[in-house]
Amino acid sequence: MSRTTPNTEADLPGRSLLGRRAALRLLAAGLAATASPSAGTATASPTLLAATPIARLDLAWWRARHAAVLARLRQGHVDLIFLGDSITQNWERAGPPDYLDYRPVWDRFYGGRNAVNLGFVGDTTANLLWRMQNGELDAITPRAAVVLIGANNLGRVHWSAADTLAGIAAVLQTMRQRLPATRVLLLGVLPSDRSAWVDETTAAINAGLAARYGQGDQPVYLDVSPVFLRQGRLDHGLFYDPRMTPPRPALHPTAEGMARMAAMMEPRLAALLGDRPRV
Repeated sequence: MSRTTPNTEADLPGRSLLGRRAALRLLAAGLAATASPSAGTATASPTLLAATPIARLDLAWWRARHAAVLARLRQGHVDLIFLGDSITQNWERAGPPDYLDYRPVWDRFYGGRNAVNLGFVGDTTANLLWRMQNGELDAITPRAAVVLIGANNLGRVHWSAADTLAGIAAVLQTMRQRLPATRVLLLGVLPSDRSAWVDETTAAINAGLAARYGQGDQPVYLDVSPVFLRQGRLDHGLFYDPRMTPPRPALHPTAEGMARMAAMMEPRLAALLGDRPRV
């Protein structure tokens, strides 16, 4: 049975926070009655939505992208995968304007590496888990994977740091179970200026990730926040949201911001892939 959750960027318009939480509790109760996870996959208490596989099959574009991704994966030649949300999907955007032209940066760092983009706008850890358990990790053996997820957990679903950490842990457990030979580069949640609560929760998530994964060799954990800061403050020039009409809080890096992030990732990613770092 398919399960759906609100798109954290577009759904539940006009609901109060208390109303959204009530709706999520009802959804959790429904999941408890209908959940039937596949054998051998990461599972969690049905009431912990962040770590429960949830689809967004009610969205036509999401269904179509999932089908297109599966078709690409069936073609083979997959050495590197990127799993995430809109920040990851943005690698496919091309300008103009120049600050939205990500293709040259992607080609510079990932061209020729048989890389596949598995980023979906608006996805939470729960939505990524569903995709991972429904075909997006099947019949492939990538050498490395980059995981960047969690920003939408702090959006309209308003999940806590503890719940988000549990969701990320479930993502990593699913990776280990389904792709045991794939080496993982886990990125911390990117900084933003959406609210004081988001700032505090992001810091708590990244501190939890560092404590749990910062000393091991798998996954390799990397907090890329420093590339988006200037003198300890968020560098708004590295995000395109403030340039929108009307302006929105900084969340999505520009092409330059992604280039800086890719450069910071590169030494670790190249080591995981077993090739030479690109500059």
